[in-house]
Amino acid sequence: MAGFNMSYLLLIVVTLAVGFGTQAYIKHTYRKWSKVPISSGLTGAQAARKMLDANGLSHVAIERVPGELTDHFNPQTNIVSLSEGVYGSTSVAATAIACHECGHAVQHARGFVPAKLRGALVPAVNIAGGAWMIVLIAGIFLSILGLIWLAIALYAATIIFQVVTLPVEFDASRRALAYVKGYGFLPATETGGARSVLTSAALTYVAAALVSVLQLIYLLGLTRR
Repeated sequence: MAGFNMSYLLLIVVTLAVGFGTQAYIKHTYRKWSKVPISSGLTGAQAARKMLDANGLSHVAIERVPGELTDHFNPQTNIVSLSEGVYGSTSVAATAIACHECGHAVQHARGFVPAKLRGALVPAVNIAGGAWMIVLIAGIFLSILGLIWLAIALYAATIIFQVVTLPVEFDASRRALAYVKGYGFLPATETGGARSVLTSAALTYVAAALVSVLQLIYLLGLTRR
């Protein structure tokens, strides 16, 4: 048991290190390029509108939402939501993030398969994400191995969702960069900054998936024990 306790402590340390490290990196990169204005002078909302219109998505709305880095696209309402620091900002970071979210809108319109798969998994993952820990605790206290394996299966389902999310996020960033380069929004130096912002954001998804896989490995080892 001491070995497994040490393994769990190590897992916690790794999780915290990866989590804080990636969050610190993305905030540092975001704030750095938030201070660099783009040559075109477009706000994040204006850049988003141009990208959407260029892809025939004039029906997709854009709205301002509170918070920092709370930007997202809702395929059910066809609304691109931009945070306060992106919507009205003329920075390189704002353009990159706004166009990334528009990349998700383009994916939805074009029927991008990984995005469709992720959307289909959302209801099941919401249930699995909220239930697996409860089932695991019940299995441990009741000494029912079947419940423990069910908890692991539910947790594995959340990891599948995280893995499917990776190509969706990478493709949205690819579409964003292709647009700002193709339409001359950003010169080479500013495009490099946009790439840095999007890369740092992608690392958060990679880190989350990695930590989840480590957690799954630990649970499997504990179950065999």
